[in-house]
Amino acid sequence: MDGDEPTSEAPFAEAAENHRPLPNGYRQGVITAITVMLGFSLYFLRFWGLEASGEWTLPTFLATVPIFLSAVCLSVALWRSLQVEDDNVPVYRVTLKWFLSGVLLALAGVVAAAITYS
Repeated sequence: MDGDEPTSEAPFAEAAENHRPLPNGYRQGVITAITVMLGFSLYFLRFWGLEASGEWTLPTFLATVPIFLSAVCLSVALWRSLQVEDDNVPVYRVTLKWFLSGVLLALAGVVAAAITYS
């Protein structure tokens, strides 16, 4: 057997090396954080769209777009976090990127809404 030929154990060793489970409690914490932010985004979207006084203008509509995109990103993050594969660290990191995107979009939308409302 040549030293250049891959062994049949190499793919399994690589897969075992890439699979690193999360410590206990990490998934539960991020699921809670995602649902809190998703609830905030949806509630703010409802307030901004239905309850806020004033008429719709281009700036008020543009302030709504990041909030809506935030709800979409947070929904994707919640869906990903509820998958079994999210217990793997590399998959979990991608889920956290979706979550961070949703949080930053919500922040941008709230700041834009505050500027247009004043």
